[in-house]
Amino acid sequence: MKNIKYLFILIILIITIILIFIIFINFYVINSTKNNILEKEKISEKENFDCILILGAGIWGNNPSPMLEDRLIQGISLYKERIAPKIIMSGDHGKEEYNEVQVMKDYAIKEGVPSEDIFMDHAGFSSYDSIYRVKEIFKKKKILIITQQYHLYRALHIAKKLELEAYGVASNLREYPNQLFREIREIFARNKDFVKCYFKPEPTFLGEKIPITENGDITND
Repeated sequence: MKNIKYLFILIILIITIILIFIIFINFYVINSTKNNILEKEKISEKENFDCILILGAGIWGNNPSPMLEDRLIQGISLYKERIAPKIIMSGDHGKEEYNEVQVMKDYAIKEGVPSEDIFMDHAGFSSYDSIYRVKEIFKKKKILIITQQYHLYRALHIAKKLELEAYGVASNLREYPNQLFREIREIFARNKDFVKCYFKPEPTFLGEKIPITENGDITND
């Protein structure tokens, strides 16, 4: 019985330590990046951002999901205010029938953004992949990331660890269903990418360098 009791105490102790680490890392990621989240109204074109990075968030057929649409609205608005000369749409195009970045680009073109100013990152399968590829494929150093605020902390942490100068603007333009579930899931995602950023593995795909100073249509299918 004593052995069982000690084993139970040991299991509880291990679980407690793991939870403490999870909570600490989550707090660290948020606290170390929150000052890099900017208010849209206070950003000036004098910031000299290389590009605006809009992270994918799913599509419904040929339309962006509500979360993705809000990211697009925010990013396009900042582009029109001349905050950056180019936009990178980064998302999932792992299957021929699921082309997230094309939906994103089509939406921006309908909103008046010239096609040549929109670059598509077809292999942005995760936040880590998207930001890694901005640095290594598109060769950008100073970026403005657009996503919902709960996700911005992790995106900015990844950028910082990959030695990019990155800031973010939140795209919380409405309330989203199941947001509590996303917030809980994000705690574990922050921990996962915290560890990933320590080892800095290459993303799923790399490829040839794409000079973002040229025409964005070179990234079309």
